[in-house]
Amino acid sequence: MSGDRTATGTAAPGPVGDDRPDAGAALVPARWLILAVLCLAQLVVVLDNTVLTVAVPVLTTELGASTADVQWMINAYALVLSGLLLTAGSAADRYGRRRMLLVGLVLFGLGSLAAGLARSSEQLIAARAGMGVGGALLITTTLAVAMQIFEAAERSRAIGIWAATSALGFAAGPPIGGTILAHLPWGAIFLMNIPIVLVCLVAGLALVPESREPARGRLDLGGVALSTSGLTAVVWSIIAGPDRGWASAEVLGAAAAGVLLLAAFVWWERRVEAPMLDMHFFRDRRFVGAISGVVLITFGATGALFLLTQHLQFVRGYPAWEAGLRMVPFALSIVLLNVTGVAAALIRRLGLAVAIAAGMTMLAGGLVLITHVPSDGYAVLLTGLLVMGTGCALANPAIVEAVMSAIPRHRAGAGAGVDGTMTEVGSSLGVAVLGAVLNARFAALLPAALAGAGSFPAALAAARSGPERDAVTAAFAAALKDGQTVGAVAVLLGGLVAAGLLHRAERRERAERPDRAERPDRVARPDPAGRGAAVTGGGR
Repeated sequence: MSGDRTATGTAAPGPVGDDRPDAGAALVPARWLILAVLCLAQLVVVLDNTVLTVAVPVLTTELGASTADVQWMINAYALVLSGLLLTAGSAADRYGRRRMLLVGLVLFGLGSLAAGLARSSEQLIAARAGMGVGGALLITTTLAVAMQIFEAAERSRAIGIWAATSALGFAAGPPIGGTILAHLPWGAIFLMNIPIVLVCLVAGLALVPESREPARGRLDLGGVALSTSGLTAVVWSIIAGPDRGWASAEVLGAAAAGVLLLAAFVWWERRVEAPMLDMHFFRDRRFVGAISGVVLITFGATGALFLLTQHLQFVRGYPAWEAGLRMVPFALSIVLLNVTGVAAALIRRLGLAVAIAAGMTMLAGGLVLITHVPSDGYAVLLTGLLVMGTGCALANPAIVEAVMSAIPRHRAGAGAGVDGTMTEVGSSLGVAVLGAVLNARFAALLPAALAGAGSFPAALAAARSGPERDAVTAAFAAALKDGQTVGAVAVLLGGLVAAGLLHRAERRERAERPDRAERPDRVARPDPAGRGAAVTGGGR
């Protein structure tokens, strides 16, 4: 079953999700099955961000990989994915979200095959970069398609399930990778993606309706070049900063070049006839508040969770796969609260701003509980993870919905690209900055005889006696405690600032357009001035 279809599967003059007020949405009979396919595709993309961490010792031995090689094996995927998200979102709107979903699946599958069959570090790095291209298309198209096939009454729950998939992938990556390595060669970590990709391809061809932006101009090649190069340079500088030094010439040079390229991108987009990213979005205070919230929240949450995995591995002594396994209750609580509709119901009752504030307060509280309540058992950790999971189940869908509801549905791909880009930037900053806090505190607390050790494993290896090893472990535990406390504060402040910005924007919006507050949905409607579509309706 292919081609443009309405929700009922019959031929139609326009694609599902176009500018018509009632285009598609709740009429799609297989929408929940389609969502399952979208989440499965999203899951493999997120898994490949974390699944490789447990394979580092094997890759070092079997491929003769250096430390720099291993870093590029991990970072090439995230770097390419981050740089292409805006372009991928624009391509989805322009050429068709279903079409780009299928292209993304093919590219991701081919990259996975190449990675699984790689026999050198260079081959694996190139394959991972290729997977990043497919991953960028999948992240944007899965969210954009979901926005088209669900109406307002169900969209919050659908977004919650989509967002919960990312949390599940984050936690499940290490235990899945460890289980595979215990029984199969390392290449199976990537080859397991292929049957999943094939299932999604078949289901996508049979079930997913096509949708695209009705008014399409010429391809914005200048915007593609400037956004991709600028974002890649900025994200690379963030990733490389902790290892190469934040004040190093290459890091500062890449950051400066990235900022200048992104400034040129904004200038270009304001003047080109058919921009890939409409800068008028940024006149909407609700949109600006939402994307600011994405950066602030992911900065604190991802950085704090990164430190928590360090705590489980280096302080509590769990291998990477077992540390991931113990994180599963965090992900499962998010999934269950969203799949059952509990989170969506709470978000509707509380409103987006309050849900974000409450959720991030709970996430910060769970981190404080794990960090500051002494316990060698699992009970305190489990309680903290469940509190954190409940908080994320509220805050994550609310912030995604805030971003996507602030733009017309016919530009859902562009909205997904912005959301994904801000998420990647915030996540990279969180890991880099809180990681730097951890390293600085660890260096300050190390015994004088071990000063200069670059990491916890290096300091432990350099320790000459039992008391010195105990001192190294105690220093790292104390540094982690400080870092996790900073992360919890960042989570709390980020959530409160994001909620405050969003609440202020919504209040001004209601004051300027009182009729918008009475309408529960924001949908794209034809603009009488002929400029495509205007957003009408109030916040959910």
